[in-house]
Amino acid sequence: MGALRVLMKRSLSTSKPYSSPTHPFLNFTTLHQYQTRRNLLLHPSPSDFVKLHKLSAPDSGIVEVSLDRPGAKNAIGKEMLRGLTHAFEFINKESYANVAMITSSVPGVFCAGADLKERRNMNQSEVKDFVNSLRSAFLYLEEIPIPTIAVIEGVALGGGLEMALACDIRICGENALMGLPETGLAIIPGAGGTQRLPRLVGNAIAKEIIYTGRKINGNKALSIGLVNYCVPAGDAYSKALAVAREINEKGPVAIRMAKRAISEGAETDMRSGLALEEDCYDEVLNTKDRLEGLAAFAEKRKPKYTGE
Repeated sequence: MGALRVLMKRSLSTSKPYSSPTHPFLNFTTLHQYQTRRNLLLHPSPSDFVKLHKLSAPDSGIVEVSLDRPGAKNAIGKEMLRGLTHAFEFINKESYANVAMITSSVPGVFCAGADLKERRNMNQSEVKDFVNSLRSAFLYLEEIPIPTIAVIEGVALGGGLEMALACDIRICGENALMGLPETGLAIIPGAGGTQRLPRLVGNAIAKEIIYTGRKINGNKALSIGLVNYCVPAGDAYSKALAVAREINEKGPVAIRMAKRAISEGAETDMRSGLALEEDCYDEVLNTKDRLEGLAAFAEKRKPKYTGE
């Protein structure tokens, strides 16, 4: 746990972003939603299966990672893993990014998990390397200093759900189907599922889900605290965008420090957590945005934050 806290502190700091470990491998959306995004393609991805976009004004600051492998239900193979790793690293390095959304452009599917067809052709060592790389990629996603939102429409199984668990907020449609079915294949969730799910829903519920491999729908996921919102099928993106816009309006440094305080604090005792909170508060005290917030309040206007 101590090592994890050190790793998180290094990665969530605004002054020195975490560098990812060396990897051996490096939504359903309506036409209306695409029209309202006004997305601009960012740096080319090493994978055609992962698209990285930023939203233009008035949504500047919101970044979107879109999974696009329709022929395999967004199953994660070596190429998609390279694309995801690239996207996460790019977001971590870009100072203008205030919130990131993980979405799918494949109707009825968020992510079906690992590419089992590809895995059948791997030897034991290759499987181990791939799973270790996937686990590292999702840890990197979890430690990106800005808030992340998983937008789940349809299937999110195995590694797909593990990716969503690594996000700060999960929003699903009623048609969502989530689960960790690995025990049915005589393995266990290997990309963080055994650790993040219990922390989110409690040990007893997590054990039942993992032991049985049972799949749960969106409403059930909401009732156990697995997702933050469950909305009518097809509306998850709209809800996620609304939440992202709320976050995007706030002070960028404050949001990063809030994430750091919560994420690191959850892994330690109360006294240490309060000391961490003090350190994070000190970071926002010295910002121009704090003064802008006070001025905007006094002048009864909307603040204009710059992240400084």
